[in-house]
Amino acid sequence: MSELEIRQIGEEYRWHFIDEIRPVFKAEKGLTRRVIEAISYHKGEPEWMLKFRLRAFEIFQKKPMPTWGPDLSGLNLDDLVYYVKPAEVRDAKSWDEVPEEIRRTYERLGIPEAERKVLAGVGAQYDSEMVYHRVREELERQGVIFVAIEEGMKKYEDLFKEYFAKVVPPRTTSSPP
Repeated sequence: MSELEIRQIGEEYRWHFIDEIRPVFKAEKGLTRRVIEAISYHKGEPEWMLKFRLRAFEIFQKKPMPTWGPDLSGLNLDDLVYYVKPAEVRDAKSWDEVPEEIRRTYERLGIPEAERKVLAGVGAQYDSEMVYHRVREELERQGVIFVAIEEGMKKYEDLFKEYFAKVVPPRTTSSPP
């Protein structure tokens, strides 16, 4: 994207800016079996999750683009990057644990201030990774589990499997909501 295009977008969208963060991992463009395998490997996912993703991808490939909702005819799915890991980040429990360059992005958006003033708990995602996570202590005491998907599928595997993809399961038919 050219600087002129960025400025033009910026005039329309006041929060538009581009970070210079170099990711530690970036999948190639498009969605293929190889890309899915690379992402799963990079994330250290269990074999059952890779199999689930590959089955869902097979279903996705057989489906036509939806005709209900917005017009998607101009969307080029092969030009999208489906996974970017911005930095070696663990699920930070305090704002100070988030890498400085990522904190700057959220500060530009006003997220730390908003969290302190309004939100009881928040999870912040940057590119494809959860970079910050805080849940109100009273919810934790009640047994609420709120973790990144990677941690959930490993640490709470049985519970995760029981509920994962139940609200929106992969299926061969498509119909509007």
